[in-house]
Amino acid sequence: MRPTDLAEIRRLSLFRDMSQQCYEQLTRGVYVQHFPESLTMIRQGEPADFLHILLDGQVELFASWGDRETTMSVIKPIGTFILAATIRDAPCLMSARTLERSRIMLLPSANLRQAFRDDRGFAHAIVDELAGCYRAVVRHAKGMKLRNSRERIASYLMRQAQLAGDVRSYQLPVEKRLLASYLGMTAENLSRALRGLEEDGLKVDGTRVIITDPIKLMKIAKLDMLMDGPDPSPTTEAASLPKATA
Repeated sequence: MRPTDLAEIRRLSLFRDMSQQCYEQLTRGVYVQHFPESLTMIRQGEPADFLHILLDGQVELFASWGDRETTMSVIKPIGTFILAATIRDAPCLMSARTLERSRIMLLPSANLRQAFRDDRGFAHAIVDELAGCYRAVVRHAKGMKLRNSRERIASYLMRQAQLAGDVRSYQLPVEKRLLASYLGMTAENLSRALRGLEEDGLKVDGTRVIITDPIKLMKIAKLDMLMDGPDPSPTTEAASLPKATA
């Protein structure tokens, strides 16, 4: 573990307001591990023995049922995942795999639950974090249930443009196959839908999104504060993808 790792995660909103004594007890027994690309490190149904803190790399949280699989979230540094299962000492509801070589800090769940009982500032931060995750999941569920596929794509791409600084062009933050899974469609259906939106103000060249007519595209997206935000983003797992970059 690098000397700066503990100081770096101390600045996360989840740990920022803890007492120093409690933070030292919390991080006792913590260690950092390197994981290669495409490694499944957590499988749904397994116990949550550690809170995972992504320091470098990229991790996909996904769920499966039978022969079906769906992307739930993509985590980038510095982010934590499996917090809810860790606090409840319950089986993980999602699996996790690396999308690239990743460096992850593993914090023992028993330490986390003890700190939750002992430190009021930490307990408040966890409640706030999980509330943010819950709201993100509800927003995503509303979009999936109330919008058709065309509207889901348009709203996602317009929202990413806003988050990148109201830009007209930006890079997709994840591969198209992950975006398709996150939006509840196949990669083929996503490609067809993107081509269908070219007459409505959108062009996609590889991973570069170009909004040629934001007024037209917004008529399809119909961004809604109660479905699309803004809302402070949690650092733990939620139904979300990383923000785009211009």
